[in-house]
Amino acid sequence: MTHAYGEPSYWDQRYQSDPATFDWYQKYPSLAPLFDRYLLRHHRLVLVGCGNSALGESMVDDGYQDVVNIDISSVVIEAMQKKHMDKQGLKYINMDVRDMSLFQSSSFDAVIDKGTHAMISIVCGHDAMHNATKMLLEVDRVLKDKGVYILITYGGPSYRLYMLRSIQRWAISLHVIDRVEKSPGPKTWTLTNPVPLNTDGSSIATLLGSNPEVHYIYVCTKLESQRPPQNEIDDVTAEQ
Repeated sequence: MTHAYGEPSYWDQRYQSDPATFDWYQKYPSLAPLFDRYLLRHHRLVLVGCGNSALGESMVDDGYQDVVNIDISSVVIEAMQKKHMDKQGLKYINMDVRDMSLFQSSSFDAVIDKGTHAMISIVCGHDAMHNATKMLLEVDRVLKDKGVYILITYGGPSYRLYMLRSIQRWAISLHVIDRVEKSPGPKTWTLTNPVPLNTDGSSIATLLGSNPEVHYIYVCTKLESQRPPQNEIDDVTAEQ
């Protein structure tokens, strides 16, 4: 019932019936080298659509100091709040990623969406493009200049680039990581090296083949605001 993915009731019922910890796609140890490239331990981070993933806990255990987790399901948030009530630097808040008005603009260094159900539920549910746009605009709003939105997903460039490029202030890099279930063999690509990416994403098929056994990691860096510094604004106001 993909149409229910964007509804809190769907996820509440799911977590009530299956409360076991579950990490979509990848676990922290495999992603840590990439995070080290883009994040610092003192950065303020928000993990959207966190579910009951162990990602936030693992990041705090590895030295990250301020990790906020949000999810649309009150059931899973209450469970995670109880589980980690004594863990400093780790917070859980019941919130819809399409409306993060509780957070001030430009208040996070990074937004991480690790293939949980934030983007999945939005692109698979009713009115997908409208909801995806609302989500991405909110992500852009809460990011600081030079902050990064890291999206870890199964969705290849032909499906994701169009949406991500709707935010014109983002510079997009693409990394790939082998799926956990991939057949043994040499690595497809070095995780920390961006994959060459052309306008329509067709370069990926040329490089990796038409159906590579990878997960895609889009790193969207928010470009600096073109607004003049506040002291220049004050000077102009004073002259008027």
